Amino acid sequence: MLKEFSQTVLLLVTGLFPIINPPASALIVLSLMPHATPAERAELAWRITTNSFAILLGSLVIGAYVLSFFGISIPVLRVAGGLVIGIAGWNLLQKPDEEESDDETQALNARKSDSSLASRAFYPLTLPLTVGPGSIAVAIALGTGTPREGPSAGHFLGVGAALIILCASIYVCVRFAGDLERLLGTVGTQVAMRLFAFVIFCIGVQLFWLGLAELLASVPLK
Repeated sequence: MLKEFSQTVLLLVTGLFPIINPPASALIVLSLMPHATPAERAELAWRITTNSFAILLGSLVIGAYVLSFFGISIPVLRVAGGLVIGIAGWNLLQKPDEEESDDETQALNARKSDSSLASRAFYPLTLPLTVGPGSIAVAIALGTGTPREGPSAGHFLGVGAALIILCASIYVCVRFAGDLERLLGTVGTQVAMRLFAFVIFCIGVQLFWLGLAELLASVPLK
C-alpha cells in the first residue's frame, strides 16, 4: 500500500506540476488582476485553488468516461487544448505593459476588479490559465493508466495527497504573487511574465503538435 501510495503521488505531481506551473500562473493572474487588494488576492487564491482541485479530481476520476460519452479522443482533446493554450499565451505576449495612470483611473480599475473577481476566478484565471486543457489531458491519461488492476486504498490516498500538494502550491503562489512582484520589481516582473507567456505559448504548440501527430498516425494509408 505504501509503495502504491508513493508511486501515485510521484507520478501525479511530476506529471502535472510542470504543466500547471504555479509560479508562472500566479504572475499571469497578477497581470490580469493588478489592482486587487491583499484580501481580494487571498479570496482569489482560494477560489482558484478550489476550482483547480475540482477540475483535476474530475479529470482523474471521470474524465475518460466523459470523453467517451461525447466521442472525444485524447488526441482531439490535445489539439483543442493546444489551440486554446497557444492563443492564450500569444495574447499574453501581445498584451501591452501597464502604463502609469492617475488615481481616478486606478480607482475605476479597482472597482471593476471588485465586480469581476468572482466571475473571472473560474474563467479565465482557473481555466485555461492555471489548469488548462493540457493539464486536463495529462490528468485523464494518468487517471486511465493507473492502477490497471483496479482501484485500491493506496491509489485513492495517493491521488488525494498529490492533489493537495498541487493545489497548495497554487494557493501559495497566487496568494503571495504580490510579494514576488515587489521582490522582482516592475521591470523584472514584466520580463518574467513575458517569459512565462512564451513558455505557455510553446506548451500550447507542443500539445497541438502531439495531438495532431497522433491523429495523422491514425489515418489509414491507401
